[in-house]
Amino acid sequence: MGSKGFTADDVPDQSGKCFLVTGANSGIGLETARVLAKRGARVLLACRDRAKAEAAMASIRAETLQADLAFLPLDQADLESIRGAAALAAKEPRIDALINNAGVTVPTRKTTRQGFELLFGVNHLGSFALTALMLPKLRETPGSRIVITSSGQHKGAKIEWDDLNAEKSYRWMSRYGASKLANLLFLFELNRRLQAAQVPVTAVGCHPGLAGTNFGRESTAGKIAMSLAGVFLNTPAMGAWGTLHAATGNVKSGAYYGPTAFFELRGPSRECVPTNEARDPQLARRLWDISVTMTGIDPGLPPADAAAP
Repeated sequence: MGSKGFTADDVPDQSGKCFLVTGANSGIGLETARVLAKRGARVLLACRDRAKAEAAMASIRAETLQADLAFLPLDQADLESIRGAAALAAKEPRIDALINNAGVTVPTRKTTRQGFELLFGVNHLGSFALTALMLPKLRETPGSRIVITSSGQHKGAKIEWDDLNAEKSYRWMSRYGASKLANLLFLFELNRRLQAAQVPVTAVGCHPGLAGTNFGRESTAGKIAMSLAGVFLNTPAMGAWGTLHAATGNVKSGAYYGPTAFFELRGPSRECVPTNEARDPQLARRLWDISVTMTGIDPGLPPADAAAP
């Protein structure tokens, strides 16, 4: 990698490895899957829509004819779908990395199948549930990783603990930022618990900067931001560098990677510094306990201060 930072060119050979990438049918997820397949990995494209997944796989095979790809049906707005996807993925001989890339943002309040506010439900609770359910399989694979995707939008964000379902108010940009803060709180708490329990799985965070994808396409502000991104900032392929760094690079457990140039919006991936709030262990433990209660899914990792015998 060197001092220039990490790009797709730095991804080493991945032959014999298997990666599960959520939201892999478009944008950063697709570009992540494309590079991993090119480097010889088997890639499970976890998506809601089979037709879109098939189109994504066709685009990858247009560049890498022998790409080892499979569609994994996953609707991250439905806990039962998440359970089903985890059960199917567990049948694989190995899973070297779970890449939690899927995310949504919508300008009007919507809910998941279980009634959770959509941004919190998909962006955080969905990733929390899938990670918890995949943990037994990941523990079977030496050197496995869990990648949690956050965003620069976590900066200045606040979680409205007394209104997690946005029943009192819904300001979509604030809700999106809160879900990205939740991603980092989850990452750091997960890392603390994994290390305390001496579980040989590496938890790593990443962010894409600002990339020209379809993300946020339902809002006017999102369309403007993405049009600017397409001209001035990262392409989707560049936006995947942080994800690829976290999934395949020489990283530190519990670290957070992504572009660092131009206010952390563009460029190669390096280690980034999250906010103090994102690293607050009390907030993280509170979020963990709430997530277990809301999803009914427990990763089975005791708090770090209770893990020692």
